Amino acid sequence: MPDLTDNAALNRFEMTVEGHIAFVVYRRQPPSIVLLHAEVPSQLEGRGLGSKLVRATLDALRQEGLKVVPRCPFIAAFIRKNSAYTDMLA
Repeated sequence: MPDLTDNAALNRFEMTVEGHIAFVVYRRQPPSIVLLHAEVPSQLEGRGLGSKLVRATLDALRQEGLKVVPRCPFIAAFIRKNSAYTDMLA
């Protein structure tokens, strides 16, 4: 799985795959973080990269001890389907 990086200058977590960037846009509001939008380039769709991106993002945020506010419908649905992350909801 590609590495997740925090591009703080653009307020987004990124994964680079085959020269394309999939990302989650956020707004930090300690002690929580608002997850605004997840995007996977059309060239990478259908490979489950969106779920991998969200899982890696949530795992990184768990390590930081942050609660999440999912404003992105995809991220909210991912958390609903993966109950291991519901404890992270703000």
